[in-house]
Amino acid sequence: MRAAAGAGPPDRSTTPAPASPRGGGLRNPKRAAAGCRGCPLFRNATQTVFGTGPARARLMLVGGQPGDQEDLRGEPFVGPAGRLLREALDEAGLGDEGAYLTNVVKHFKRPWLLEELRLVAPEVLVLLGGTAGKALLGSSFRVGESRGQLVPMPPPAGPGEGAAPGRLLATVHPSAVLRSRDRAAAFAGLVADLSVAAVALGRPGA
Repeated sequence: MRAAAGAGPPDRSTTPAPASPRGGGLRNPKRAAAGCRGCPLFRNATQTVFGTGPARARLMLVGGQPGDQEDLRGEPFVGPAGRLLREALDEAGLGDEGAYLTNVVKHFKRPWLLEELRLVAPEVLVLLGGTAGKALLGSSFRVGESRGQLVPMPPPAGPGEGAAPGRLLATVHPSAVLRSRDRAAAFAGLVADLSVAAVALGRPGA
C-alpha cells in the first residue's frame, strides 16, 4: 500500500509514533495510538479517535478524518455524517452486519490504519471519499472514476503492512451527501454503492 498523498514529511520535532506490539488484537494499537506524538495532529485534538467495531468484522469502512463531535466523544462517525451513513447501511441491508468503522486520520498518521487492516482482515473494505482512497491507493485515485466497483484489494507494499482484505469498494463520503444540492439522489447513490458490498457479503435481500 502506498503512503498517503499530500501528507508531507513527519514533524521531526515530535516524538515518533510508538510501536504497536504484536499480540493483544486491536487493544495494543489503540493504546499506542492514544500516546502518539509522531505528527503535529495531536496538538489540537481532544483525544485519539480510533476505530470501533468487531475485531474480526467482515465489513470495514474507512473515512478520512474525525470531525469535531468525533474528537469530543473519541468515536468515529458519531456526527451527522455518521448518522447518515448508518441510515444508508440500513437501506443497503447492512445495518446489522456489525461493521468496523475507522478513519485514515486518528487525530481530528496513517500507520494505525494499516495495523487495523491487518488485524480486522475484512472480506470487503469500503473507502468513503477521496482522502481514504488516496491514502490506500495513491494520489491518482478519484472517487468518481471507480465508485461502486468491487475490485481485489491491492497487496500491501511490504512485510508487516497489513493483510489485504479480499475486495475493495469505493464510494462517496456521507458528508458529501449532506453537502449535495440533491441530497435524495446523492443518498440513493451511496445506498446503491453499499448494496454492492451487501451482495458481495451474501446478505439476504441485498
